[in-house]
Amino acid sequence: MSRLTEGVATADLDLVIRGGRVITAASDGPADIGVRDGRVVQLGERVGPARCEIDATGLLVLPGGIDAHVHFTPVETAERRLAWADDYASGSRAAAAGGITTVGDIAFTRPGEHLLTGLDRIGRAAAEQSLVDFLLHPVLLDPSPERIAELPALAAAGYPSLKIFMHMGDFDSRARDYLSVLTTAGRAGLLTLVHCEDGCIIGHLTDQLVQAGHTDLSYFPATRPVASEVAAVERAVAFAEVTGAPIYLVHLSSERALRAATHGRERGVPVHVETRPIYLLFTDERFSGDEPALYVGNPPLRTDADVDALWRGLEQGTISTCCTDHAPWTREAKLDPTLSVARTRPGMADLETLLCSLYSEGVRTGRLSLSRFVEVTSTAAAKLFKLFPRKGTIAVGSDADLVVWDPERRWTVRGAQLQTRARMSLLEGRELVGRPVVTIRRGEILMTDGVVRTDVGPGRLQTRLDR
Repeated sequence: MSRLTEGVATADLDLVIRGGRVITAASDGPADIGVRDGRVVQLGERVGPARCEIDATGLLVLPGGIDAHVHFTPVETAERRLAWADDYASGSRAAAAGGITTVGDIAFTRPGEHLLTGLDRIGRAAAEQSLVDFLLHPVLLDPSPERIAELPALAAAGYPSLKIFMHMGDFDSRARDYLSVLTTAGRAGLLTLVHCEDGCIIGHLTDQLVQAGHTDLSYFPATRPVASEVAAVERAVAFAEVTGAPIYLVHLSSERALRAATHGRERGVPVHVETRPIYLLFTDERFSGDEPALYVGNPPLRTDADVDALWRGLEQGTISTCCTDHAPWTREAKLDPTLSVARTRPGMADLETLLCSLYSEGVRTGRLSLSRFVEVTSTAAAKLFKLFPRKGTIAVGSDADLVVWDPERRWTVRGAQLQTRARMSLLEGRELVGRPVVTIRRGEILMTDGVVRTDVGPGRLQTRLDR
C-alpha cells in the first residue's frame, strides 16, 4: 500500500517523511525529514508542511545505499566486448529497486585514450541513461610514464580514485611501474582500488589442470586458491607501505587475506578492505553441486571459516564496506558449454539484493547493528570516495538520498522479477526479511513499493573535489 500522499501545493518544502526511525552510522532515533531542492533542510520534530508527504510510521529511514564497485556495460557499441547484461539504464533501475542511490562504476577507457578524455566520454553517455547518481573509477592497465603523468589531473578534475588489477596483463613484469603509479597517486590524493590475485599462481595452476584434463568449472576454485589472494594482498600492502599511498582492496574473500590486510593497517599502512555479498552467503561447496558455472567469480567462493571471518570483519570494522562487484550475465551466458577453467565468465547480479541480503543475514541474525549496517553500505564508502557528508548520511545540508525501509517485509527472491537484464539471482528462492519500500535520490522518488519510476530527472556524475 502506498504511503505517499499529496500535501500542501503552496508549501515551502518539496517532501516530508514523517514518523520514521532515522538510522545513520552515528545515530538512531525518531525524526521527521524535510526536503527542498534535493537537500535535507529540516530534521527533527514539527517539520513541514510539504507538497508531498510519506508516512514512515513503523518503518526505518536510512541513507541511500552506495555501491562503490559495479561494472556496467559501456553505452557505446564499440565497447560491447565488455558485454555484461546491465548497462546504466537497467543497472540503475536495479539499484533504485534495491535502495541504492549512488554507484561507483569501474570505467575502462580506450587503449591510448587520455584518462580524462575517456572519463568525460563515459560520464556524458552514462548520464543519459542512469537513474541514480554515479562516480567513475578509471582503470589503469598501462602504467607508462605518459599515463602516470595524467594522475594529478584526475584528482584536480574530481576523480580521486583509480583501479589496478594485479592478476592481469603484464603486472609482474612492470611491478616497478606500478610502484610509480602508487607513488604518484598517493601524492595526488588518489585512492587506488586493487584487485588482489596473483597472476603467476593462477596461470601455473590453470595450466596444470588443463594438462590433467580437469577443465570443468567444478575445478575453478583450484585455479585461484587462497594463497593467490594472500600473496597479492601482502604485495599490495607492501607497495602501499613503501609509497605511503592509500589502497582499497576490492572483494576480499578469505580469512587469511583479511588477516594480511589487517596486519598492514596495524602497522599504520593506509589500507581499506571491501568484501561482497557472495562471500558472506555462499561457500565453495557450490562447486561440488549442480551448475558450478553460475558461481564463478574472481576470487572464488571460500569455506565456512572464511565466511565467518568476513562477517566478523564487517562487525569489528576490519572490513570497511560491502559492495557487489555487480557484473551480471544471463543464465545462458554463464552456462555456455565452451567455458572452462581456462576460459571463464566471472561475475553475477547482486545490486538489487545487496541491502536486502545484508540486512536479512546480518542485522536480523544479530551479526550487525543497524548503525553498522548503514556504515558498511553507505557511510564508509561516502567517506572513502570523498562524497561525505553530501552523501552517506542524513543531516541538514546533505543530499536527500533516502530509503524508507520495511524491516519486517518478507519476500522471496525471483530473478525473473528483478530489474537486472540478467533475469537471474544466485539467491533464487531464498526468503529475505527487510526491503526498501521507497527510494529517494536527491529528493526525487525513484521507487515505491517495488515499482521503479522513469519520469524523473537523470542521475548525475559525482565529481569529488576536496573542499
